[in-house]
Amino acid sequence: MMRQNDDTVLDLRGMRCPHLVLKAKKVLRGIKVGGTLVMECTDPLTVIDVPIFVNQTGHLLSEQSRHDELFIFKIVKLH
Repeated sequence: MMRQNDDTVLDLRGMRCPHLVLKAKKVLRGIKVGGTLVMECTDPLTVIDVPIFVNQTGHLLSEQSRHDELFIFKIVKLH
C-alpha cells in the first residue's frame, strides 16, 4: 500500500476475490472521509465484485478502468 497525492493505492495484483474486497474494506477504515482508495487488481471478477462492494458499503466508485490485464478502481470514502 502506498500514498499518491491524497489517494491510497492498494496493489492487489495476483489476489483473488473475495480476499481483495476484504482487504479494501480494512484499508478504507483508515482513510479520511473524502479520501480515495485506488485498487489495482488482476482478477477479472473484480469488475463484478468491486461495484457490488462499493454499493453495499455506501461509498462512491468514482472511476473504473482497465489497462491490459490491470483493473483499476477509484473509491471515494463517503462516511
